[in-house]
Amino acid sequence: MAKRDYYEILEVDKGASADEIKKAYRKAAIKFHPDKNPDNIEAEDKFKEAAEAFDVLSNADKKARYDQFGHDGMKGGFGGGGGGGGFSMDDIFDHFGDVFGGHFGGFGGSRSQGKRVNHGSDLRVKVKLTIKDIAYGVDKKLKISKMVSCEQCSGSGAKDANSYVSCTSCSGSGYVTQIVNTFFGRSQTTKPCPSCNGEGKIITNKCTSCHGDGVKKADEVIEIRIPAGVANGMQLSVSGKGNAAKNGG
Repeated sequence: MAKRDYYEILEVDKGASADEIKKAYRKAAIKFHPDKNPDNIEAEDKFKEAAEAFDVLSNADKKARYDQFGHDGMKGGFGGGGGGGGFSMDDIFDHFGDVFGGHFGGFGGSRSQGKRVNHGSDLRVKVKLTIKDIAYGVDKKLKISKMVSCEQCSGSGAKDANSYVSCTSCSGSGYVTQIVNTFFGRSQTTKPCPSCNGEGKIITNKCTSCHGDGVKKADEVIEIRIPAGVANGMQLSVSGKGNAAKNGG
């Protein structure tokens, strides 16, 4: 499926000002925010798509490349891969939270509650099909190289349960509060603690197998049912089969 034009996604003209682009992104992100659209994959894709468009159009250099070369000029950047460029929801929240005056992550403020949860990233795999496969459907087994949870530490990244100390920068909360200036004015925002990456604790004795990441590279075979009548470029989602999250996320 061809990538949509970034200006079309945000519903702005090519000559839109920086403020107009910000306002358009804020409107789109609120409309498709996960809190307003629970378990809605289509809304989540549009939420990521809007973030991708804003990342490019809000950056003068990226915008100039995009205006000249289109999506080809974005290869290798945020906008290179489609569907949010491979960024997780937390990545999007952390990148663009200031646009929302510190309340981007949840309409009820839920993201400022408790510790941050890491999320694994999506994988995208192209599958070749025969005419027979397309006509009748087929079950495909795919061998995929991906990040999996470390068996030795059960994904925690620590050697054992005694290998942690509470983070002193955030007092174990996983978050720090900052005062930021946004185009909406001066406001208070809560962000994941940079010292512990939002974990609230720091590993003092790392797992020797995964070196503290909680994940390792490995091959996994997954099975997917491809229905009859699929078209070229169609995307099918398989839940829970992407990269494992770091540190037990």
